[in-house]
This record gives sequence, structure tokens and C-alpha cells, in this order.
Amino acid sequence: MIPLVELQNIKHVYVTDKEASLAVDNVSFTVAPGEFISLVGPSGCGKTTLLSMIAGLLQPAAGQVLLQGKPVSGPDRRVGYMLQQDYLFPWRTILENTMLGFELARTVKADSKARVIQLLEDMGLKGTENLYPSQLSGGMRQRVALVRTLATNPELLLLDEPFSALDYQTKLQLEDLIADTLHTHGKTSVLVTHDLAEAIAVSDRILVLDRNPGRIRSSFTVPEPIRQAQPFYAREQQGFNELFRDIWAELEASGVKE
Repeated sequence: MIPLVELQNIKHVYVTDKEASLAVDNVSFTVAPGEFISLVGPSGCGKTTLLSMIAGLLQPAAGQVLLQGKPVSGPDRRVGYMLQQDYLFPWRTILENTMLGFELARTVKADSKARVIQLLEDMGLKGTENLYPSQLSGGMRQRVALVRTLATNPELLLLDEPFSALDYQTKLQLEDLIADTLHTHGKTSVLVTHDLAEAIAVSDRILVLDRNPGRIRSSFTVPEPIRQAQPFYAREQQGFNELFRDIWAELEASGVKE
């Protein structure tokens, strides 16, 4: 089976007026169709850089990123990118915000609106279509952002700390909702997070990165009982705390704590 995503010996350098710094070095990994993986590691280890390269927003200095076996040369409609901030346009209604992807791609069809309205309902946002972002809570806005990302039916979702700005209760609720939604729609996902418990609760596999430059230090497969549980209850499963300690030990061994 061809991986949905494959990174082959990726290197990337950031250049300023004063210096050039190697951000990531010799990073290779694959993501299978339907798999949910998380990238964890200290600040500055290149997690977001890797997401940006998978999304086609950055080109690596060396190596290549493949999407369904073909090199990524720029943004691709098969890839959806959800960020920490929702970036909803305040002057557009919720429906208008969630229709944006269709408009940009010039693929608005008769069933586009119906699809978006159904996704809003699935995310517990029924009746918000004609409201504006300022009328919604932070958690509701993030759900709208997810609907906007899912609306055009991307095959791959890139999630860059989408819950980090939320309070803990809302964060846990959204973990469950988003994990269920992605599983229902059979989406492949790559999550960047600083929250190890979150990574374990939602992922099939976790990659730990070193810093300066970013390299894959280790990989952990999440045990099946934890993977089958909803994220909220995954934290109660046998083996969860042990896996947390093992991943934390890897971060400490890298010489840099979170």
C-alpha cells in the first residue's frame, strides 16, 4: 500500500541576514491512509516546519515530500490545514466562512451548502449558520474552523495545536468531538502538539523530535485499548501513564524539556 504521506530525508534551512540555521535534518517517516499520528518535541524542533512542507507551503532544502506517491510542489486541495487560531472572517456569517474553501477553489456546487450545513450539525453547531464569529465561544469557533477544513473533503488533515488556546474542559470536549468526526469520515491526520497526554489520547502513533536541528528521535505505537477509547476515557486506560512516562523520558534524554 502506498503511504498517503511520505517524507524522504527532509532537510530545511532558515536563512537570515546574520546566519543560516538548520531547522530539520534527515527527517523521514510515512503516514498510512486513515492513520492519526502526532509530532511532539521541544519548542523549535521543527514540528510546524514539517507540517508546512507537507502542506506545500515550504519547499525543503533537500529531500522530498510525497503525497500519494507524487512529489508535493505546492498547496494541494487534498490537504486541509487547521491552525491554533481559527482565522474566521468577522464580517462573514458562519455559513459564509465555512463555504470559503469552495469559493477559493471555484467549486461551489448545488450540494456544497447542504454538505456544510450537515457538517455544522454534526459538530453541534446547528442553527449557527447566520451568526457571526463574535457571537460564538472559542470552542465553537474552533469547531467552525474544523467544518471549514472538512467541507472540501480533503484526504489529509494537518492540525497545528488546534486546542492550545482553549480552556481545559473545552479542550477535552473538542478532542472527543474531533477524533470521532475524523474517524467517522476516515481522515488521515497529522497533529502537532506540546501536550503529551493529548497526543497519546488521539493518536495511533507518536513521533518524538529532537531540537537543533529537528530529527526523529523515537516512535511510539499507541496500544490498541487506548486507541479504541474516546480521548477523554483513553487517559484512564491501562498503559496510558506508562506510555506518557516513556515519551517524557525521551524528551528529557534529548537534553531539552518541554
